[in-house]
Formats: sequence, C-alpha cells, structure tokens
Amino acid sequence: MHLRSSRAQLLLIVGFILLGLAAAQNAASPAPPAASSPSPAPSAANPPAATPPAANRPASTVSAPTQTLPPASQEPDTGDSGVFVFKKEVQEVVLHATVVDDKQHLITSLEKSAFTVFENNQPQAITSFRHEDIPVAMGIVIDNSGSMREKREKVNRAAINLVRSSNPEDQVFVVNFNDEYYLDQDFTSNIAKLKEALDKVESRGGTALYDAIVASADHMKRNARLQKKVLFVVTDGEDNASRENLEQAVRRVQQENGPTIYAIGLLGEEKQKRARRALQTLAEHTGGIAFLPKTVDEVDEISKTVAHDIRNQYTIGYKPSTPKSAGGYRTIRVEARAHGYNKLTVRTRSGYYPGEERSSSSGAN
Repeated sequence: MHLRSSRAQLLLIVGFILLGLAAAQNAASPAPPAASSPSPAPSAANPPAATPPAANRPASTVSAPTQTLPPASQEPDTGDSGVFVFKKEVQEVVLHATVVDDKQHLITSLEKSAFTVFENNQPQAITSFRHEDIPVAMGIVIDNSGSMREKREKVNRAAINLVRSSNPEDQVFVVNFNDEYYLDQDFTSNIAKLKEALDKVESRGGTALYDAIVASADHMKRNARLQKKVLFVVTDGEDNASRENLEQAVRRVQQENGPTIYAIGLLGEEKQKRARRALQTLAEHTGGIAFLPKTVDEVDEISKTVAHDIRNQYTIGYKPSTPKSAGGYRTIRVEARAHGYNKLTVRTRSGYYPGEERSSSSGAN
C-alpha cells in the first residue's frame, strides 16, 4: 500500500510539471498561418503511409506523381497595350498509325498528302504529321496464373528483348497478374529492374485479364510522361476472374490517347474461341495486333516484330470538326493512297470517347 501511495503521489507531481511545461511551450509557439490548408485525406489515389509497398499492391492502387494534360492550354500573349491576353490553343486528336501493303510489308515513306482521316465518316483536316521513331510509355502485362508456370521463362526473355529492341528512351512498367494484378515495377528504362520484376513468378490463381488491362491503361493515363502509349500483353487463357467484362475493358482503353494493345495468346489448339476473340477485339480497336502462336517458342520473334511496328508508325493529328461538347463515341478511319501501291491498309484506333484531347502545343511526344 505504502509503495503504491508514494508512487501515485510522485506520478501526480510529475503530471502537473509536464502539463505546465506543455502550456508554456504552446504559449511560446507562433500560430499557424491563416492561409495554410489541411492535408488531403487518404484515398485510393493518395494512400496513407501504412499502405503496403508497390510490389505487393494491385496496380490500380499505386500512387505516383500524376501529369495530366489539360483539355486546352492557355499561353500568355502580349498585345500592343502591354497587357497579357490568354489565347486558347487548338486541340488535336492524335493517332499513331501503321501502314502495310497488300503483302503486309511496312510502308514507311509516305507523305502527309497520302493520308485522309475520317471521324464519324466526315473528312478531317490534318493539323500535324510526323514519321519518326519517338519514345513510348509501355506497359508489359504478363499472365502469372498457374498454367503459365512452364512458359514464363521464355515469355520473360521475349519481353526483355522487346525493351532492348525499342527506343532507348522508352519508359516501361511491369504488371504481373493472376486473379489479382500487381505493379511490380513502375516506369523505368533500367533493364535490370524490369528483369527483376518479370522474375517475380508465382504462377497461381485465375486470370483477371480485363482488370489488369484496365488498371494498366489507367496507370498510364495518370502517370505516363510520354504521349505515345503501348500495352504488351501475354496470356495463355480465357479471362475467368475479372470484375470488368470485355465490352467494358474495350471502352476503357478507347479513351482519347489510350494505349495501343499488342497481345499474344498462347492458346494452343484448345477450344478457346472467346479468348481469341477477346485479344483480337482489344488489339483491333486500339490499332494493335493480336498474335496467336502455336508454341511459346515463337514469342521472342513476335516481340521483335512488335518493336519494329512501334518504331515505324506515323503520328497524325487533327482537330475534330464536331465540338467536344457533343459527346458520344467517335469512329475513326484513316485511308492512305500513294503512287506505286495498289492497296494500302492503315492500322490505327477505330474510335474514341472525347474528353482527353491534348493541346497541339504539347508536342507529339
């Protein structure tokens, strides 16, 4: 009893001393400035400090510095009066187009005059045109489900060779997916880091293909610093775990300035018609290609074809004749005609949902 009473008194005295010191410190501290604003509450886009590392989180929850292109930029201009006047820049829809002849050979020597762009079947005036190898923001999205276990080594090697064959200024991230999807490496050009991310093979669970593609496209939209975007997708089965369906996934990647999808389906001779259709639909609507090799041994050569395709595209910009406020889906068709060629086919996105046009002053890359 005695011991407890003495301790209680001592603690009480110490408490009074600490309270006095705290009050004196508060009185001496300056008040915070009136203009300061509270920090934003944690959200999916701004996770709290306790969020697990990126390598252990779904790609859609990863927070990174966001660079969003505004719908229209405004540049200050000085008139005769010396007063700054803000002028609205012309907005463009930007297309990345591949041209092949009737033998599927790439045609890389066409001039601007060879192209005609149609939006909703109406011809559009081309406002910018480039044909040069510009760097891309690329997402490597690889199936990590149980059935991929024996294929991952060759797939990983092909993915690294794709990066090595691409523009050295490309920025690449890696998403591995099974019934969940994980951003195992954010944007980088470091081959060693990309290889380490690809080597995180778990090979278990189902196949959430659509969710992984949508999350990867969204990550690009929020964080890519390069205007040209590509997703390189490899899977060996039908989606059986996504919350999104095929139609929803196609719509999400068809936002203006969305990625071009190059897909490889290691589907063998099995009855996987829906899986083939899904990959072909995603690729065709975004201006890419779906490859359906018979064996995994073909994947490395396909990756070189993809790199060659990406580096030999035309970049075409046009100002839509229909105002953005009209909304709704816009179909796109591009035709090319040139002397000496019987038939030219232009592969680009089949349409877009308006709302993400970039300012023409931001440059093609």
